[in-house]
Amino acid sequence: QVQLVESGGGLVQPGGSLRLSCTASLNIRSINSMGWYRQAPGNRRELVAEITVGGVTNYADSVKDRFTISRDTTKNTVYLQMNVLEPDDTAVYYCNANYRLVTYWGQGTQVTVSS
Repeated sequence: QVQLVESGGGLVQPGGSLRLSCTASLNIRSINSMGWYRQAPGNRRELVAEITVGGVTNYADSVKDRFTISRDTTKNTVYLQMNVLEPDDTAVYYCNANYRLVTYWGQGTQVTVSS
């Protein structure tokens, strides 16, 4: 089983930046892939970015060139650096891990982009 703890959400003005962190309860080098999803009110949960155990990354078109996913295997942590934030980025952001054919979710962290 994998526990995921997220942090780093908050309120930011349009054009600002935030960095989300997700720390796993086990060695992330044993996890097939980890990623970030988001869900805005009334919308479905959608993929934002993901990174495989081999380091391959994938992004939603809406965040390419603005968001960067990275990891620190010494801290068992995956990060999402979000730059040039827009009001449409407002959502609850969830960390995700796929481990031994099971998908795990964090509790979510709110990101609000507003002036």
